[in-house]
This record gives sequence, structure tokens and C-alpha cells, in this order.
Amino acid sequence: MNFLNIAFPASSALPVAQLAISTIAGAARPLLGFGILVTMLLAFKPLLVGMLRAAVLAVRPSKTREQKSALRNLRNLYAIHRVANEVHHTSPSMAAELRALASRG
Repeated sequence: MNFLNIAFPASSALPVAQLAISTIAGAARPLLGFGILVTMLLAFKPLLVGMLRAAVLAVRPSKTREQKSALRNLRNLYAIHRVANEVHHTSPSMAAELRALASRG
């Protein structure tokens, strides 16, 4: 410590202040970047959602009405078969009728 520290205290405090400011700036920089990223995502959310939907449709196209109907009919047939298997021991005739109904499609 020299005698100029008494005469000019600001010059001795300057390195400490610079260190504190650089530490605060170093901590604030990632937070500022994250804030900008979140703001951009919120601002362009409709565009990003549309692009995501387009990508999903490109990978897995939607089914036609006929395909959906055929899939629904197939699920109904499986359900009828399940019910027929459940009632097979209690009512064999009803199970046979259900299986006949399911075989018609």
C-alpha cells in the first residue's frame, strides 16, 4: 500500500469494482441469452407449431376416411371376439352367435 491510496481512494478501489462488474456481467450474460431465446420462441410459436405439424404429416400422413372406418370396424370385431371369449364358459350358444356376427365383418 502506498501513500497515493490515501490521496486517491478511487484508484485503489477501481480493480475491485472492475472485478465485481465483470462477475455480474458474466452471470447476467447467460440469463440475458436465455431471456432472448424464450422471447423468440413465444413470438414465433405459431410458426414453429405449424412447422412441427408439417413435419409430422410428412413423416406420418393422416389416414383417409375409408382407412379410419376400416380400422374402427376391425376394433369392433376384436371387441366382439373378446366378449365371445368371456361368455364362452357361461353361455356357449351366445358366444357362438357373437363369433358368427364377428365373422361377417
